[in-house]
Amino acid sequence: MHVDRFFQTTRGKIVAELRRLGSASAADLAQAFGLSPNAVRQQLVVLERDGLVLEKPVRRGPTKPTLEFSLTTEADKLFPQAYDRLLGAVLREVRDQFGAPAVDRIFDGISKRALSRAQQKITAAEPEQRVAQLTEMLRENGVVAEYSLIDGGFALHEHSCPYSSVAKEHPEMCQVIHHVIEETIGEPQQTESLIHGGKECRFEMKPVGTQRV
Repeated sequence: MHVDRFFQTTRGKIVAELRRLGSASAADLAQAFGLSPNAVRQQLVVLERDGLVLEKPVRRGPTKPTLEFSLTTEADKLFPQAYDRLLGAVLREVRDQFGAPAVDRIFDGISKRALSRAQQKITAAEPEQRVAQLTEMLRENGVVAEYSLIDGGFALHEHSCPYSSVAKEHPEMCQVIHHVIEETIGEPQQTESLIHGGKECRFEMKPVGTQRV
């Protein structure tokens, strides 16, 4: 299975949506994609056959239980892992041989390059369009992300991160997205974190103007 092409298909989009939601019924997914429940069920049958989803009855009220679908551990392998174990080993070796300042310098360099790429993609004048461009950039890099409106600004939701296991040992990794958000949107306030047991990484932003260069 070619992962990039898979996520462009209906089944791939269903997998990504289940990763975002945690679980959902066929009716929920049908509404999200503008399809009929039967069309979604046909896709879910294939995903279940391939070992990517499983179903379980969930009681949502006084009516009979609703069948909800969620991802299996096999489906998790479809999402980019970014060689996290190897990266973690390399960073440990750098820290052991050259000390913590060397790791800091590495992430400073990564942050600068990430910002340079972001500034080429985040070019809109309107704040919401800029947040949308940032969200799309994250998706292109394997993050299940979306944004929502909040009072006075926006909230960015990262439902998955290909670097989360590395970030648990090397929290400096998280400075990269903080730096990109601050320089392209506005100073972020992180209110939830995957590496600290949260269901998502959530950043609240209140854009203060156009992109800084």
